[in-house]
Amino acid sequence: MRTVIRGGTIVNEGRTFQGTVVIEDGDIVELSETHPIPDRWSPTRSLSPVTRHHSPLTTHYIDATGCFVLPGVIDSHVHFREPGLTEKADIDSESRAAAAGGVTSFFDMPNTVPQTTTIEALDEKFRIAAMKSHVNYSFFFGATNDNSHLFPQLDTHRIPGIKLFMGSSTGNMLVDRREALERIFATTPLPLMAHCEDTAIINRNMAAARQQYGDDPAVEHHPEIRSEEACYESTRLAVELARKHNARLHVAHVSTARELEQFDNVPSGTQERFTCEERLTAEATVSHLYFSDRDYRSLGTRIKCNPAIKTDRDRDALQQALSDGRITTIGTDHAPHLSQQKEGGCVRAASGMPMIQFSLVTMLEMVDHGVLTMERMVELMAHNPARLFAVERRGFLRPGYRADIVIVRPGTGWTVSRDCILSKCGWSPMEGHTYLWRVERTLCNGHTVYQHGEGVDMNYTGEEISFDH
Repeated sequence: MRTVIRGGTIVNEGRTFQGTVVIEDGDIVELSETHPIPDRWSPTRSLSPVTRHHSPLTTHYIDATGCFVLPGVIDSHVHFREPGLTEKADIDSESRAAAAGGVTSFFDMPNTVPQTTTIEALDEKFRIAAMKSHVNYSFFFGATNDNSHLFPQLDTHRIPGIKLFMGSSTGNMLVDRREALERIFATTPLPLMAHCEDTAIINRNMAAARQQYGDDPAVEHHPEIRSEEACYESTRLAVELARKHNARLHVAHVSTARELEQFDNVPSGTQERFTCEERLTAEATVSHLYFSDRDYRSLGTRIKCNPAIKTDRDRDALQQALSDGRITTIGTDHAPHLSQQKEGGCVRAASGMPMIQFSLVTMLEMVDHGVLTMERMVELMAHNPARLFAVERRGFLRPGYRADIVIVRPGTGWTVSRDCILSKCGWSPMEGHTYLWRVERTLCNGHTVYQHGEGVDMNYTGEEISFDH
């Protein structure tokens, strides 16, 4: 089968142009600016360096007129909860939500049950995903106080990096001993993605808040407890250790303007991977880019997450950093919980929210509001995750690359309702929000895994992602 996407506006590698994408056997074989595509394929017309020698194939045309054609989103920060926490979510349900949101690849975090801190647990996750994931997948290996001796046994072609919790979080994977941190930064063969919050500061703030507000302070106090100071001090330590040991550090979900001081501007570019001068990078999540502490009044614990959503000033600084280079990737930290688990305040309510289905349309809304350009959005959500984690043959629309593609349509107002939410938890902080962008179609390895009006192809499974570290 040959698939031809024509009539759309392609956004790729800093350019926006009318063009055509030709796909065979799951690969892009031609990417060209607008020119006639013959009804009967003629190999001599191809502008692609990819050469195919076989008999003529049946051609399927996708009309993308009025739409934008983008590389599929690579979400490098999700919690799909499997194994062990599948009452909240699982790889089947959350990969369906990903497909509906234009996400064609995900990297899942290690705080499951059991934690992904052994080779056996990592292999089990790959086994489950091979049967259940509807998009492409890989998994972070989790660092602990005493498992760095396993790093040399990791297959660096199978995983994006090592996740390090330098602060308490779901799953209690805190690495809190200085000698363990030194050892991890000194010996990691892969990028470190770090959750940076200082637990001692958080505990001190929580004790003060409970004394002042009671045993379960209201969620509005969450950013006072998981404070700017807690985030900054932990990020500062991570950067210090990365510089000392020349480690590749990617700080997850930066939430404060002050933390951004730790990152030099990294200019947008077309290099295939990040250089030694760019070994300190930062992620922003859609939630910290979109919400501020004002939203606790209307959304309450639905937007309770770790680190906490903070002030308008912090949100505005993060938005600015999208364009000046201090933020390198956009993820979701997609972390579903059941509705009843979100009841309570700073102590009782679980931290985390489902965002993967609505991440791309939310960022397109920010494009409309002038926060960043669409070209930069594509860089942050597709190109840079591929570069940063050395993903093989994904993240760009290029001949020879796998055909991970999302087609989005502007000007189609629709409102998020509970019946359209595909995450297993069944709710979203975006319920009631009206979007003017819609995901029309998601192709994973050239196969349509989601189409508006038809839903997700439940019979398709994605591919294991390969890396070239």
